[in-house]
Amino acid sequence: MLLQLKDIEKAIGISQILTSVSFIIEEKEKVALVGVNGAGKTSVFRLLTGEWTHDAGAITKSTGMRIGYLPQLSLDETTGDTEDSALTLYDALDKVFDPLKQMEAEMRQLETAMAGYSGQQLESTLKRYDALQLRFKESGGYETASRLRGVLRGLGFPESQWQQPFGKLSGGERTRALLGKLLLDRADLLLLDEPTNHLDIDSVAWLEEYLKNFPGAVLLISHDRYFMDRVVTKTIEIENKKSVVYHGNYSYFVKKKATDRELAQKQFAENQKVIKHHEEVIKTLRSYKTEAAIIRAKSREKLLDKIEKVDKPAEDPSTMRLRLTPTLNSGHDVLAVEGLTMSFGGKTLFNDLNFEIKKGDKTALIGPNGVGKTTLIKLLVGQHKAIAGHIREGVNVRVGYYDQNTVLCEEKNIFQELADTYPRMGQTEIRTTLAAFMFIGDDVFKPIAALSGGERGRVQLAKIMLAGANFLILDEPTNHLDLFSKEILEEALREFTGTLLYISHDRYFINNTATRVLDLTPKGLVSYAGNYDYYVEKKAILAAQAQGIAMAEETTPALSSKEEYLRKKEQDAAERRKKSRLDRLEKEIAVAEAQLAMYDAQLADDETCRNTGLVQDIFSKKTELEEHLDRLYDEWGQE
Repeated sequence: MLLQLKDIEKAIGISQILTSVSFIIEEKEKVALVGVNGAGKTSVFRLLTGEWTHDAGAITKSTGMRIGYLPQLSLDETTGDTEDSALTLYDALDKVFDPLKQMEAEMRQLETAMAGYSGQQLESTLKRYDALQLRFKESGGYETASRLRGVLRGLGFPESQWQQPFGKLSGGERTRALLGKLLLDRADLLLLDEPTNHLDIDSVAWLEEYLKNFPGAVLLISHDRYFMDRVVTKTIEIENKKSVVYHGNYSYFVKKKATDRELAQKQFAENQKVIKHHEEVIKTLRSYKTEAAIIRAKSREKLLDKIEKVDKPAEDPSTMRLRLTPTLNSGHDVLAVEGLTMSFGGKTLFNDLNFEIKKGDKTALIGPNGVGKTTLIKLLVGQHKAIAGHIREGVNVRVGYYDQNTVLCEEKNIFQELADTYPRMGQTEIRTTLAAFMFIGDDVFKPIAALSGGERGRVQLAKIMLAGANFLILDEPTNHLDLFSKEILEEALREFTGTLLYISHDRYFINNTATRVLDLTPKGLVSYAGNYDYYVEKKAILAAQAQGIAMAEETTPALSSKEEYLRKKEQDAAERRKKSRLDRLEKEIAVAEAQLAMYDAQLADDETCRNTGLVQDIFSKKTELEEHLDRLYDEWGQE
C-alpha cells in the first residue's frame, strides 16, 4: 500500500466539501478519480499534496513515498516567468536528471582516485563504487538521454523545437513540457489533473502506453473517457461529498453504477412499500378508536420504528435530455470543397484539399496540433479567405458555428443572454438547456463578465444548440464539459437529424457520434467511413499494406477437405454447447423469477408484515436473488 485515506472530511468556511472519503492506492496501481465538476476531486489532490489539511479522518502514506503533482493550469498560469525560462526546452527537462548527473560525477571521481589506491583503501573504495554504480543503474542513469528524447517526441515536440527557449513556449506547449518533467522524474505516485489537456490524439495515445508501463502508481483526474478506459484499472467516484470505489475502468464504472443505482431504487421502492403498508394499517387501527385497536396500532408503530429506512437514491443526471431540432431541412449536398489551399506567413498549412459533406453526415476532423484544423473550419464559415480553391454550400444550408472565443455581452447574465437571443423561447426550455450545460439553479443568473473561459464556452455552446441550424460546425465542443454533460451532448448529436462537422481530440466522443473521420495530415486529407475505432483499425491496415506486409487473411493457406470437415464439426459442436447453455440459463431465470414473485406475495401478506425478523429475512433473500437474476440476465445477453 502506498496511500490510504480513511473517512476524510474537509470544509472551507461553512461549506462542507468532503464528508466521507476513503480509498487505498496500491503500488503500480493506475486509478481514476471521477465526479461532476465541483464534486471535490481537485480538493482531494490538494489534501494529498499537503496544500490543504483535512478536518477529520486520516491520511496514511508509505515511508519515503515521493509524490509528483501536475495541477490543471490555465494557459495564463503556464506562461509566467520560471527558473527554466532562459533554458532550452531540452535542458529544462534534462534538469530532472541533476541528481543522477551528480551521482555519475562522483563515480568518475572514484574512478580517478582508485588509479592511485592499493590494498585496503582500494578495496573499500571499490565497494563504494560498485554500490554507487548499482544505484545509478537501477535509477536509470544509463537511459537518461533516450528517455528524454522519447518523452519529447511522445508529447509532440519535434527535434527542431528542442533548442527553443523554454520561456518562448506557448501556454499549451509549456503545460506539455511540465508533464514531461513529471514523467521523467519517476515519483512513486503521480497525481495528474487533466493530463491530456493540450495534447493531440497521437500524444495522448503515447501517454496511455507510457502510463500503463510506468513503474509507479498513478491517480488521475480526466474527462477523457477513452484515455481512462485504456489506462486505469480502478475508478473512484466522488459524489455527494462521499467516495465510492469501483474495481474497473471507466466503462465498467458506468455500467456498475447504473446497475447499483437500479438495485438501490428497487430496494428503496420495496422499503417504501413495506413502510406504507404499516402506516396504512396503523391509520386504520387508530380509526377504530377502541382500546384493543389502539394497543395493536402502538404495537405496529414499534414494529415500524424497527424497520431500517433505506435512503432514496440520488437522481441520475444521465436522465437529462437535450433535443436539437433543425428549423429547416437542407438539400442532400451540404458542402463541397475543391482545391482548398491556405498559408500563413509564407508557410503552407495545407494544399489542394478536396472533400464533400452530405446531409446527415456526422464528421470528425482530427489531426496533430498545428496542422490547420481550426483554420480549415474558419475558412468553411467565412472567417478566413483561402489562397486558392472553392467552398460551396448546398441548398437551404443553415450553419451553426461554435467557437469558444465568440464574444458574449458582458452586461448580461447567462439567462438574459439566451432569452434575448431567442425571445420566443420559454423560461423552462432555456433553463433545461442551461442545466444540460451545468448551469443549475441560481447559476443561470451569473453575470457574463464574471464567467471563466470554460463557462463562457458552455454558454456559447448552449446558444448554438438552440439555434435550429441544420449544419453544426463545432470546434472542440466537449472542452470544459464534465463527463455527464458530454454524454448528454453525445446523445443529442447522435439523434440530430441535420449534418455535423466538428474538431475533437475526445476519442470516446468521436466513437459515439461520428460516422466519418477526416484525418488532416501534413501530406493532405484522408477520409475514413466510420468512427474512431474504425479509423485506428483501417489506418493500421493501410500502414501494414504500405510496408508490404500481407494481411493474415491473404496469407492463410486454403483448408483441405478434411480440415474443412473438422472445422465445420467443431463449429456445430460449439453451437450445440451454446444452445445448451442458453436453455440452462433460461430455466434458471424462470425459477428465479418465480421465486421473486413468491417473495413479493409474502411481503404483501398482512400476517408476514407483523413479523419484523421475517420481513427483513425475506427482503434480504429477495435482494440476493435479484442480484443473482441480474447476473443471469448478463450471462444470457452475452451468449
